[in-house]
Amino acid sequence: MKIDSPPFDRPLQLDDIRAAGERLAPWIHRTPVMTSKTLDERTGGSIFLKSENFQKVGAFKIRGAMNAMLQLGDAEKARGVVTHSSGNHGQALAQAGQWLGVPVTVVMPRTAPAIKRAATEGYGATVVPCEPTLEARESNVNRLIAEQGLTLIHPFDNWQVIAGQGTAAWELLDQAGPLDLVICPVGGGGLLAGTALTVKGRSPSTRVIGAEPKAADDAQRSLASGSIEPSHDPKTIADGLRTSLGEKPFSIIKENVDSIVTATEPEILEAMRFVWERFKMIIEPSCAVPVAPVYNRQLPVKGLRVGIIITGGNVDLEPLFAELAAKWL
Repeated sequence: MKIDSPPFDRPLQLDDIRAAGERLAPWIHRTPVMTSKTLDERTGGSIFLKSENFQKVGAFKIRGAMNAMLQLGDAEKARGVVTHSSGNHGQALAQAGQWLGVPVTVVMPRTAPAIKRAATEGYGATVVPCEPTLEARESNVNRLIAEQGLTLIHPFDNWQVIAGQGTAAWELLDQAGPLDLVICPVGGGGLLAGTALTVKGRSPSTRVIGAEPKAADDAQRSLASGSIEPSHDPKTIADGLRTSLGEKPFSIIKENVDSIVTATEPEILEAMRFVWERFKMIIEPSCAVPVAPVYNRQLPVKGLRVGIIITGGNVDLEPLFAELAAKWL
């Protein structure tokens, strides 16, 4: 069964995100907002990075997962929950389940980063591997629901998850002050939907822009056509953004997002390296996607105050350190 309780017989509202923030306050970090003189000078704007790489489980996903988990009924908690995830939502749901004593099963593509699978299992979840396609994810989830009576907490196509994700933008507005533009990555659309609803609700004149890999440009195509244009196992280093848009997020995105821009694979890597070097922060490739169009000046921000949501820092460093060890030890 899929949870959308309390019943949403109305559109998601700003008050739902405000309530989610209050609900989550005892459980999550209020992450810092970081700035860089070098980035400001390069772009001509004032850039504020909302650094969810410092969030619990290393990503913003704990916001949505925990908000949904806290609203389960006792019977649903006893039976357990299931989701599909390439990593960060699975980790977040596993951590939430550990905190609340709820069994968690995560269907995870076999191509997911090893560090994310290990962390998910480390938080006590059962990981069920599958092929790296949406069809494989969904068929395995449906099988587990039928066999075990688990409750689905979808990684993005869920109103409570969207409301929880929107709390990152709420904090950003509180911390950075008035913004002309807010940018965040878009994969399934939960974060972008929550961000757009928050920003447009609190500051209607602020533009909201989504960013995605050029190799996985389904959100840009969907916004242009007005209907969901699915992505089929795209090849991009930004593993967290390979998923197609969900119906619930898209219903918010198409009404509240001003535009969606893309970044090439070289641009993603260049922006990721810049953040590592200048901000001294480890971020995932998916987080570099919204930085790239600002960094390379594809998106003009001169004279603007710009917020960028940095979504996570769960990078598999084993290959890097293995190479260093082979060279120096």
